[in-house]
Amino acid sequence: MSSIDYRLAFELAPIGMVLSRNRTMVDCNERVCDMFGTTRQQLIGQTFQMLYPSADEYERTGQRITPILNAKGVYADDRVMKRVDGRFKGETFWCHVTGRAMNREAPHEAGIWTFEDLSARRPVKAELTAREREVAAHLMGGLTSKEIGKTLDISHRTVEIYRAKLMRKYKASTTADLVHKLMAG
Repeated sequence: MSSIDYRLAFELAPIGMVLSRNRTMVDCNERVCDMFGTTRQQLIGQTFQMLYPSADEYERTGQRITPILNAKGVYADDRVMKRVDGRFKGETFWCHVTGRAMNREAPHEAGIWTFEDLSARRPVKAELTAREREVAAHLMGGLTSKEIGKTLDISHRTVEIYRAKLMRKYKASTTADLVHKLMAG
């Protein structure tokens, strides 16, 4: 039996993959480049911030995932990301992101990250603020207002205000209706 070419497997993986050090991309496969509308040369050496709709979301996400990576070594969520270049430059899309810390004690030191474009089944239809995107992602994950508030380090009443704004934007009558509409786009 011949040996497996791991570099080729990385390159041809059906899901986007990035290797990172200190939140900087040190390697990526072609699927990530296609997804974000960019080239490997544009990504390597850059921080993940360029893939986020805002610098604030990049910072808050990094702070939020650190304790989870410390405790479990892995992290996953659905979040809104942004296309970097090409004809869809600046377009936002829902993305499932999964990461593994190589060292739990220093989770951002080195990691393996996968990205799955969810836009075919969950398009972004409404213009949302950074915080609305975060609340929406957690609502789709099944968290309550109190759980979301604790995760985002805001009061549950503030979460309820954002949920109400989302319900108006998506013309939803209940939270279940809102989650259904978010999932559908």
